[in-house]
Amino acid sequence: MDWQIIINIGAGSLLTIGGWFARQLWDSVKELKKEIADLKLHVSETYAKKSEIETLESQMEKRFDRLEQMIARLYDKIDAKADK
Repeated sequence: MDWQIIINIGAGSLLTIGGWFARQLWDSVKELKKEIADLKLHVSETYAKKSEIETLESQMEKRFDRLEQMIARLYDKIDAKADK
């Protein structure tokens, strides 16, 4: 066999393997791009809306107001017992 044929077969084999590897990378990148697009769509559909946050905030404020009143009553009772 001539050296040129061996070099051509080796180079062809390397290019074939390199092409296959590049194709696998290309397919993976395309799949990742699709998954990212799907994730963006999912995130945009499931985020908390401003009205929901405002409702939750007002409910939390009411509960904290009740807690503050309860703590104030407890302090008043403790002060009343300490005065006796």
